[in-house]
Amino acid sequence: MRPLAEQVILITGATDGLGKAVALQLARAGATLLLHGRDEARGQQTLEEIRTQTSNTRLYWYRADFASLAQVRVLAERLAREQEHLEVLVNNAGIGTTLPGGGKRQESEEGYELRFAVNYLAPFLLTRRLVPTLRQSAPARIVNVSSAGQAPIDFHDVMLEHNYDGVQAYCQSKLALVMMTFDLAEELAGTGVTANCLHPATYMPTKMVLAARGSGVSTIEEGVQATMHLITAPELEQVTGRYYNGRREARAESQAYDRQARHELRHLSEQLTGLTGS
Repeated sequence: MRPLAEQVILITGATDGLGKAVALQLARAGATLLLHGRDEARGQQTLEEIRTQTSNTRLYWYRADFASLAQVRVLAERLAREQEHLEVLVNNAGIGTTLPGGGKRQESEEGYELRFAVNYLAPFLLTRRLVPTLRQSAPARIVNVSSAGQAPIDFHDVMLEHNYDGVQAYCQSKLALVMMTFDLAEELAGTGVTANCLHPATYMPTKMVLAARGSGVSTIEEGVQATMHLITAPELEQVTGRYYNGRREARAESQAYDRQARHELRHLSEQLTGLTGS
């Protein structure tokens, strides 16, 4: 990998929590950062805070609401147009079990179950659109922030229209992200682009965790260290298709290793995001 000061890194969900903390550390190391969020005012405030704390001026803001695949397409097109290089993509943006919605089932702009749409379909679409840029920037890395909270996907009711549960919605969306990671690793083998995913830490005191359970367990710094390990560790340059719990390689939920299930998920995802035949 190139030195961080020579890398362009995109972090989704970078205006608070883990994403913002990782961005701050990467900015201190001199990386060029593309910071994503859905709120313009918070995005500009984040840029200013990181500039002030690190003196890094190579910070760029990209707004898109991941509850809208139309906005994700526009974001991907803008990134592909404006950025010749992208050495690291960190898919971090996501929503939790209760926030927003207070535990009630919600839908995205396109009518998909909201957690599946935001936590999985949006990064699926964004990543697929940015693969060409990542390949031409190799060596490059895709880092997907998943969770140890994983649940098998019921392909007869992916959108949880029956017996909705916020925990199930969140956990199946995070397993889907792991399954996407394993598929990408196989597809991109030999290209110089790796794809790995992780559970950064347990119940970090982020906004969505505090909303769901009132307190944290791990620190955000623990999650930052684990995520930075996948972004920067030289020994991982050719390691791909792995799931980590913190900094240790671990085993994901068993459905992630089911090729037929991954094929079915990818086929469905391509249909839902409009990538079929592209």
